[in-house]
Formats: sequence, structure tokens, C-alpha cells
Amino acid sequence: MTFKIVTWNINSVRLRMPIVERLIAEESPDVLCLQETKCPNELFPHAQFEALGYGHVAIHGQKGYHGVATLSRYPFDDVIRQDFCAVGDARHLSVRLSVGERKLRVHNLYVPAGGDEPDPEVNVKFRHKLDFIEEMRAMRASGEPDVSAILVGDLNIAPLPDDVWSHKQLLKIVSHTPVETEGMNRIIEEGGWADLIRQAIPAPEKVYTWWSYRAKDWAAADRGRRLDHIWSSPDIAPLMTQLRIRKDARGWERPSDHVPVVAELDL
Repeated sequence: MTFKIVTWNINSVRLRMPIVERLIAEESPDVLCLQETKCPNELFPHAQFEALGYGHVAIHGQKGYHGVATLSRYPFDDVIRQDFCAVGDARHLSVRLSVGERKLRVHNLYVPAGGDEPDPEVNVKFRHKLDFIEEMRAMRASGEPDVSAILVGDLNIAPLPDDVWSHKQLLKIVSHTPVETEGMNRIIEEGGWADLIRQAIPAPEKVYTWWSYRAKDWAAADRGRRLDHIWSSPDIAPLMTQLRIRKDARGWERPSDHVPVVAELDL
């Protein structure tokens, strides 16, 4: 049974609903995970998603900031909204669904960006990010008996040297500093996660999912970073059949600065 999941930091779901509709028309995912929805729960566009075939919706919203949403063609249960760092931010959502005979836990995450100064002593946003990463170490790929897991989202860290346009020039830039990349690699190793993007596209090939709005010509400069991720539990990693980075979406009308990542698995 083919299962397709897409993750996308949409940077305001209501503002960019036209390109969400375009992505759905082109990809028709079984599960769509959005981050940075910037939408309180009561204003989420339920009717539009239901008209597109997504009758099962879990949201964790917040006015003007953050926010995650998981849209599914499959029914789900056991919805969890974890409050990382106990600050009340809407940054995590997980659901459990069944695909055929397989039970699947899907985590949808939006990790704090961390501000501009990579010093936790002077930058509270960076301190928050490091604390968030530390709490993520408790997330296990095999945390539930007989339940496979997928973790997706804008994790705001490019962990490998080939996940950024210049490893040397970005070592002191938030999202690629050693304390962040080492923290993410610990989460993957200790949690038993498989990095599906790098399984499909091994280093040293460059992989980016984000291009700054500040670039006058983002495509020509191509100074990107891999900030968006899809991980899985080891039991289903070998079942992945396709993975695509929808770089073309960065050039759509009124785009997000992130692009969708698409994974297909034969479950």
C-alpha cells in the first residue's frame, strides 16, 4: 500500500492557501503536515481542506505565530500536543493512524529558529532553541509497541556540511552552528531515527529546502539550507520508494521561503 506524506513550512496557511491547493492537486498526499500556520484554531480553514478530501484534521494553532497542522485522508486517534519547554508555544502535534495493517505515529514539529546571535547567554531565543533540542532527545522512533513512527517538520537545523551552501561560512550562523548540529545528530542517534532525505540523497550531494526571502534572485544565488526533515523508525525506512524536494514551489506566486518535501513508502 503506497503511503505519501508531505511536510511544508507554509508561513501562514490562510495567506498561502492557493499554493497549498496547488500542491495538493499535484501531489495528492495521504498526510500533509504544515508548520508555521500562524493561525488560531478557530480561524483554521477546515472547510477548504475538507473540500480537498482531508476530513481528518488535527491543529495546534496560535495567533500570528508558530502553529502546526496535520491533514489526513486516514482517520487518526490519540492526538498529542506537547508543550516543549513549558512556554505555551504551538510547535508540536502527533497523531496515530492505521495504514492497512500497520499503525503509524506521525510527529509534526516546528523547532524555534533561534534568532540571529548564536550565544545562549545573550540571546534568549537561542537558549530556547537549545532547550527545545535537549527535550527532543527523549523522542524515540520505537517509543510505542507495534507502532511505526515518522517525524517531520521544520526543525530549523541543517545538520550536515552538505546541507548548506557553504559549511565554512555558516559555522557561526544560527541553524548550522556546531552546538545545534551536534544536538540534532544526538537526537537522531539516541532516538533511533532514520534520516530519509539523506537515505535517498546521500552526502556529499547538496540538499536544500529553504532559500531566504532576502536574496534578490534566490534561484541564481542558490544559497540554501536543509531545514526541513523527514525521519522514520528503522522498520519502515527500507520501505521508502521515492523522495522529492519540490524546489519549484519556491518560485510559485507568493511562496513560502520553505519548499515541500515529499516521501512515499510502500507500507
